[in-house]
Amino acid sequence: MFETIAAISTPRGEGGIGIVRMSGDNSINILSKIFKPISNKKIEDLKNFSINYGHLYSGEKLIDEVMVSIMKGPKTYTKEDIVEINCHGGYLMTEKVLELVLSNGCRIAEQGEFTKRAFMNGRLDLTQAEAVIDLIHSKTEKSLSLSLDQLRGDLKDQILHLKKLLLDVVAHINVVLDYPEEGIDDPLPKGLVNNLKEVLETSDKLSASYSQGKMIKEGVKTAIVGKPNVGKSSLLNSLLKEERAIVTHIPGTTRDVIEEIINIKGIPLILVDTAGIRNTDDFIESIGVEKSEKLLKDSDLVLFVVDGSRKLSEEDIRVHNSIQSEKVVGILNKIDIEQKIDLSKLDKIDKWIKISAKNNIGISKMEDEIYSYIISGKVEDSSETLVITNIRHRSALVKTKEAIENIFETINIGLPMDLIAIDLKEALDALSEVTGEISSEDVLDHIFSNFCVGK
Repeated sequence: MFETIAAISTPRGEGGIGIVRMSGDNSINILSKIFKPISNKKIEDLKNFSINYGHLYSGEKLIDEVMVSIMKGPKTYTKEDIVEINCHGGYLMTEKVLELVLSNGCRIAEQGEFTKRAFMNGRLDLTQAEAVIDLIHSKTEKSLSLSLDQLRGDLKDQILHLKKLLLDVVAHINVVLDYPEEGIDDPLPKGLVNNLKEVLETSDKLSASYSQGKMIKEGVKTAIVGKPNVGKSSLLNSLLKEERAIVTHIPGTTRDVIEEIINIKGIPLILVDTAGIRNTDDFIESIGVEKSEKLLKDSDLVLFVVDGSRKLSEEDIRVHNSIQSEKVVGILNKIDIEQKIDLSKLDKIDKWIKISAKNNIGISKMEDEIYSYIISGKVEDSSETLVITNIRHRSALVKTKEAIENIFETINIGLPMDLIAIDLKEALDALSEVTGEISSEDVLDHIFSNFCVGK
């Protein structure tokens, strides 16, 4: 934590600008060794939060023409002195600038170390630090909005509020236990019972919101399945609005899985077009069929496609019987042709959506139906409701809820007040895990290992 760190903060590759970032007490001193402002001012005389034009040198050798940002702590991202060198982009130039600062006293930053320092120095709590990586990985407007809410501190503020409610209860119970001579008849007044109820209800609601948050953040893995030549690839192309998959009248054209992401009302659907499931002697196609059958087991949602213009076959029934997902939507394709299929034997499907993938009939309505089926009426407006997206937060909130439930059980059966104090501590510790006030080094290392080096 006392060393000055450096990293390339822009993506590797050709580009107009590359940024090399330094953070630490020695940042400005290192800059003074390598940077000559065009103004000829001394580095220590340059204004805080200023951008300065000049040149980088290694000894007398010119390295690059640059713009340098100087930001002095503690009002910075890491609460340390930060220097950002905006050099010309490209593989070689950014590496040369990084080598230059490293040779003058920096060490290379670890993954996520800039944000980890922001957390360790108290600028961010752990929920906000995690929001940074979620923000970078956001795939939709809705996931971006949730990440921004968390970065702003909405979850932190809620957790701090719950902790205050519990601390009020702790203070009262400590008085009861430490000063029995006061003869307090009501060990837990109604107002403090209401505190416990609010913590119970809020922790329960937040932990329950994880299923929604997970869908918004990570997406819904959706397998498009069916026998060969029922229109699975045409369906994928219609949803993507481009010719992504090869479509022919020849069965078995798709021999491997094709994966793409679409956005349906803020929820990413990770669409996987699978090989048609059937018995085949073709070695390569049989590998694709095996992959399709595995995807059936692993998917969050299955779109089971049948051809309405043909009679139900044994292959259709085989695919139907192999479906194990709880969320299955039946897609009745080719409705623009005379219908011959009898769907009565496909009893696992309680919802059928009629479309013509080839002629783009019913696709928009199908998207609406899929969205409604995914959320099952459980997704609320995330602009008004706090939603958690992290399994770590859910686990801690479940522990909080269970500890409060234990307190109410203790009260109901008349057990000693000491037990309430124990459960209160467990609830407070669980809430502190969410914000990172209580965290093991292993947990922190795991969280920040998901960041890129320059963030």
